[in-house]
Order: sequence, then C-alpha cells, then structure tokens
Amino acid sequence: MNTFVLHPQLQKDSEFILDLPLCTLRLIKDANYPWVILVPRMADIQEVIDLSESHQQTLWQESALVTRSLKHLFTPDKLNLAALGNMVPQLHLHHIVRYQDDPSWPKPIWGQVPFKAYSDKQLSDRVKLIKDIIATESSAEVTM
Repeated sequence: MNTFVLHPQLQKDSEFILDLPLCTLRLIKDANYPWVILVPRMADIQEVIDLSESHQQTLWQESALVTRSLKHLFTPDKLNLAALGNMVPQLHLHHIVRYQDDPSWPKPIWGQVPFKAYSDKQLSDRVKLIKDIIATESSAEVTM
C-alpha cells in the first residue's frame, strides 16, 4: 500500500496549517498574497478525477470551507482557485486572495513579482490566524 508523501517542492514552499478529513492545508510562504493550498492526503493522485466520487465531494467541501474562511478573514476583491500542477504533479488546489492593488493584479500571480518571504513571526501569526478561522467556520457548519 502506498502512503501519502507531500511533494518536496510543496514541502519547501509551504507551511503546515492543519489537516482536514481528506486534505492537508498549507500556507504558501510568499507574503505577497494570502495563499493556501489543499493537498489530498492520498498517494499517487495527480488529477481531481483520480479521486473517488466521495473523495471528490469531500475535496470540494473542504475547498468551499477554505474559500469561505479566507473570504471572511481577508475580504478580498477576488478569490482565485486553481489546480495547475505543471511543475508539481501531485494534486493540490491553490486558494489565492486577490486585491485590485496587489502586486500582480489583474494578471495571474505566477512569474509577475519576486517571491516575498514572511518573517518567522509573520509566518506563525498567519498560520494561527487561518487555523483559527477554519476551526470557527468548521464549527459553524456543524451547528447549521
């Protein structure tokens, strides 16, 4: 049986936030944008269609939870959702908060501006902020 291993590039580029039932949620370490990824914790998955129908449903539910949480937390002008995988074949969904005054607007973020690192404190604060809002939004869903 194959076990889930996070792709080394995703490991390098992101910081763990929390695990949801299907996916691990990670913060991309580029401080230019509030930007997280969802990665299904399953081995050898490259495309959404590689997941079972029930796992696809769970992925979209978790994506909706993350999207609602980011919208509530950051009040963006737009939320971008993408599953590109050209450089990293492991299935991962990008959730990117966009503002009309961000450094890449209105273009896609890739290749537009240099990477901007978080300080250690900024990184830990951002992880905690997102983790807390996900927990709040998750419990709100349960009580509905």
